[in-house]
Amino acid sequence: MTDTAPRPTLEAVAARAGVSRATVSRVVNGGDGVREALVARVRRAVEELGYVPNQAARSLVTRRHDAVAVVIAEPETRVFADPFFALQLRGISKELTAHDNQLVLLLTEGRDDHVRVGRYLAGGHVDGALVFSLHLDDPLPGLIQHAGVPTVFGGRPGWSESGGDAVYVDSDNRGGAREAVRHLVGLGRSRVAHITGPLDQTSAADRLEGFRDVMPDADPRLVEESDFTPAGGERAMRELLERRPDVDAVFAANDLMAAGALRVLRESGRRVPEDVAVIGFDDMLPVAEQTDPPLTTVRQDIEGMGRLMARLLLERLGHRTGEGAEGAPSSVVLPTTLVRRASA
Repeated sequence: MTDTAPRPTLEAVAARAGVSRATVSRVVNGGDGVREALVARVRRAVEELGYVPNQAARSLVTRRHDAVAVVIAEPETRVFADPFFALQLRGISKELTAHDNQLVLLLTEGRDDHVRVGRYLAGGHVDGALVFSLHLDDPLPGLIQHAGVPTVFGGRPGWSESGGDAVYVDSDNRGGAREAVRHLVGLGRSRVAHITGPLDQTSAADRLEGFRDVMPDADPRLVEESDFTPAGGERAMRELLERRPDVDAVFAANDLMAAGALRVLRESGRRVPEDVAVIGFDDMLPVAEQTDPPLTTVRQDIEGMGRLMARLLLERLGHRTGEGAEGAPSSVVLPTTLVRRASA
């Protein structure tokens, strides 16, 4: 065993800086009313001594925990297998780290987890929450509202409990889908199929609407609901080929399902894009650039969406405490772009 050095105290910092303990506390906790010269002396003493503020004591003074919960309404098997979540978490983490906030990750596997997450949020452990991948019947919005935690949602809310004041970040899912399908039609394809995501999520429903905007008279047999996974894309593509073997184009609602569809098309002897053109949605480079052939897809800035969600929440927290700019933050819908590669 080795002896550890005693942890520097506020009193030690005060003695080193030649100021009162109360002055050190105000500087460390971000309070006002301290002259700049004294602030500089305190900060220098903090650095020299290696003082680390006691977060529990600091929270009593500031009523802030400098921690944000990130709630993903999906099982962990899905979260850790889908690069979409990694990209969004990376954006969130970068923004929170830049503002000295901690990220607390909460996943929901089932109803018991919803209750646990709601109880945790209501317990005052975090300053706010970032919530995404919600489904229409998800109880989380009601639990969050009951907890009274400032929240920013990833994706357009589609549940009645959210009201009109929910702040969210989303992509132009419907417009991006329209651009994808128009591109396929422009290539001369007339039997365009669509593999949807789960239609109890607004992103999937909006992409289906974008498909229908361009193909209002499409055969219903050319639409197959799936689950945003590669295996789901494979299953959907097999169903579509069985019902409509003459399909000449596929718009999949995300890149993972498009990758699954490509595998099935190759197994069935169909050439891409000569026989069947394929377009995905997301432009996740680990997927889109490594499919065979490389995937034409609709790009949304997933990491940027994560950063923007965190930024809006931090602005909302500042607004609530009087530290932010005038006016509460509002929702943002980001544009999408079609990225053309070899599959269409």
